[in-house]
Amino acid sequence: MLLIKTALLACTLLLTSGAGAQEATLRKNLTERLPQLQKIEEVSKTPMPGLFEVRVNGTDIFYTDAEGNYLIQGSLIDTRQRRNLTEERVDKLTAISFDALPFKDAFTIVRGNGKRKLAVFEDPNCGYCKRFERDLQKVDNVTIYMFLYPILSADSTEKSKHIWCAKDKAKAWQDWMVRDKPAAVASCDSTALDRNVEIGHKHKINGTPTLIFSNGTRVPGAIASAEVEKYLADSKN
Repeated sequence: MLLIKTALLACTLLLTSGAGAQEATLRKNLTERLPQLQKIEEVSKTPMPGLFEVRVNGTDIFYTDAEGNYLIQGSLIDTRQRRNLTEERVDKLTAISFDALPFKDAFTIVRGNGKRKLAVFEDPNCGYCKRFERDLQKVDNVTIYMFLYPILSADSTEKSKHIWCAKDKAKAWQDWMVRDKPAAVASCDSTALDRNVEIGHKHKINGTPTLIFSNGTRVPGAIASAEVEKYLADSKN
């Protein structure tokens, strides 16, 4: 029995060592041959034999062979299960826990009893956001955590600063988004906006509006109030 256990341990160590050497070769070849490729943060096997996932820049995914002779950029699809494995992987890497959001960098809009929760990232120059905000007026009994997310232009940053520095942020925001009434020029510590952009880039929030519900569901785009109601109901389950 002892001999069997010793042999199994030796095999395990050999396989581990082999895998480590293989990864080292892969990393070395890609780094030397593609110096423009950012630092490789993780190498892992994929369900496809001989294909490895290479992760750089936090959430950017590439695929390669065991020696790094070829590099593929694109989606890996499981045709049997009809699943986009690359998309699922990126979703997992960019997932945002609702409770972990930096709520100190947002302001709240409370309607009705405010029991339901929703976080939204929006740019004040986003036309889709304006349409979304006007339809969102129909949704009641909700607390909305509004993260100003100025990514469209320099003017987006200026408008966001004026809203963030307003005495009543929620009113200034809705006056602009719903009633086209610009916020008065104001100044204050607006570093929260920089942090919002930073966390948005980290989690690949590439467009506005982006909605995050209390169960972690993330929805990009200006959805109708009826869809918001459905997601709010689902997030309670």
